[in-house]
Amino acid sequence: MTDAPATTETVEEVVRRQLATALGGRRGMLEAAVPTITFTVLWLTTSELRLALVVSVGAALLLLAIRLVQRSSIQFVMNALFGIGIGWVFVIMSARRGGSEDDQALAYFLPGILYNSGYFVLMAFTCLIGWPLVGFMVGSVTGDPTAWHADKQVVRLCARLTWLLALPCLVRAGIQGPIWLAGHSGAMDADAAIATLGVLKIALGWPLQLAALGGMLWLLGRNKTPVVATA
Repeated sequence: MTDAPATTETVEEVVRRQLATALGGRRGMLEAAVPTITFTVLWLTTSELRLALVVSVGAALLLLAIRLVQRSSIQFVMNALFGIGIGWVFVIMSARRGGSEDDQALAYFLPGILYNSGYFVLMAFTCLIGWPLVGFMVGSVTGDPTAWHADKQVVRLCARLTWLLALPCLVRAGIQGPIWLAGHSGAMDADAAIATLGVLKIALGWPLQLAALGGMLWLLGRNKTPVVATA
């Protein structure tokens, strides 16, 4: 790839900016992590599922109130609340089926495993068919959502970036899925499975995501691929 003129926006610049927007910076990442950390710590220390759920929702609502007072974006707090809400729905469904408290606690982690599995499949599929998901970030600023696909260099770069973005999802689903199944089937002690899933939800959360993003930034820093705007 040849160097782009200093005045020309590059694909790498576009992707870096779009990733920063999508993640919300350090504050957005913190807001997404706090409710999960709250739930996990309370469950591990008290084994009180309802308490853990209520306090984690309360933490998210407090962050939401701060955002509203500051009149700033509530997107990332709402994402966290949505995640807790989906987890709570699965807990209620488990309870209605007569599940024990351990079954209900395991149910809380199931949406995240399903989400990561589905997201990885989606991103992998876009790469395999030659339309990597990250490419549409580039298309969002060129005036044509598909014009980037005409440049093989851009397609190749976006495919690599999409695979890197998908990798954390594969790792999370690949590690947490078997533990969830073992705890649910009785092959593993339910309390041990819940504790392990709680720790892994944090350990494989933003730290893993940031590692993948570090790899993406390294890849982005190596090249300068001009963005060609459409008329």
